[in-house]
Amino acid sequence: MRSLSGISVCAISLAATLATSCDGVPESKASSRPASEAPRTVRVVSAMEAAVPDVVAVSGTLAAEEEVVLGMKAAGRLRTIAVDLGSGVARGQVLARLAPTDFSMRVQQADAAMAQARARLGLAPGEDAASVNPSDTSVVRHAEAVLTEARARRERAQALWEQKLLSRADFDAAEGAFRVAESQAQVAREEVLNRQGVLAQRRSELDLARQQLADSVLVAPFAGAVRERHASAGQFVAAGQPVVTLVRMHPLRLRLAVPERAAARVRPGQVVRVSVGGDPNVHFGRVARLSPAIEESNRTLMIEAEVPNEGSALRPGTFASAEIVISSDRPVVVVPASAVITLAGIEKVLTVQDGKSVEKRVRTGRRLEDRTEIVEGLAAGESVVVEPGNLVGGEPVQAAPSAPRESAAS
Repeated sequence: MRSLSGISVCAISLAATLATSCDGVPESKASSRPASEAPRTVRVVSAMEAAVPDVVAVSGTLAAEEEVVLGMKAAGRLRTIAVDLGSGVARGQVLARLAPTDFSMRVQQADAAMAQARARLGLAPGEDAASVNPSDTSVVRHAEAVLTEARARRERAQALWEQKLLSRADFDAAEGAFRVAESQAQVAREEVLNRQGVLAQRRSELDLARQQLADSVLVAPFAGAVRERHASAGQFVAAGQPVVTLVRMHPLRLRLAVPERAAARVRPGQVVRVSVGGDPNVHFGRVARLSPAIEESNRTLMIEAEVPNEGSALRPGTFASAEIVISSDRPVVVVPASAVITLAGIEKVLTVQDGKSVEKRVRTGRRLEDRTEIVEGLAAGESVVVEPGNLVGGEPVQAAPSAPRESAAS
């Protein structure tokens, strides 16, 4: 019993000694805690109000201002084709030629037929058929001479008939000859008019043959680039058969579907900032055309913007992100982009209150270089933690202001 009592007294004395060592030490040593419980130093900045452009962010597809499939107007065999995929062309540049032999021979044939028609009218070289007086042609002059002779005979027969010196039969013969000569003179005048019509027809045939010869050469209707070549030299092509597809590269047309809620703010002439994947540059265009109606299927307004592309840096068919600048000075709240935490689709920032970190859910807008627009959940002047890392709400923290350079950037 005495040994057990001694053990109990020793245990009580040991417990008292341990308690004294934990609570009775100097204040400087008592304040040392495990690293997990020490306040974490974080850098904070104030959310600022900045004037940034008010934009409508949309996406769309760049298209060529004009795209045309070119073919020959006449059938024939391709003699040469001067372009290939990607070839840049100027307006009026020759793209392909047909073998010209058949077309040249048709021109010669039509030219000979026209010369024959001119000769039948008695036209001198270079004389215009419209200036021809039918009475000056040989056909009409001959007919009128016959008519004059027949008229004189009839007058003499008329005089002899009245004097009873000519039989009735001879008088009737003279009268009939006059009528025939009169009708032949009329036929001659009509023949001249007919020959003038034939000459006009031959002129049209010659113009057509010359046009077919010109159409045997395919030229570019506008400056652009060859998107596709459909035929090769030596191939026989029918009239209208595709030979090359040509696209206009400058300017390009950007088609955008603007949501209905923002459509009322879009106007022709507004600036459009265009970005495409793989190109760090921002391209600028302007709203050119607006659809008159909202698409009922997706509640959007289709608009078109013209984007200059003189250097051909952009390609038709490219997917593009665009911002339509509605106004240039809308005030918004911004914070450094590194202050925003996104987890499982939830956006939040961390603030410091009473020595602890506090989470605040926010809704962000646009990314403005190294800053992010806060649409909802944070007011200008409130402090946020920059680069929170693995910091979560409720941890003890000690706020330290950011460096002057960082504050200016924010």
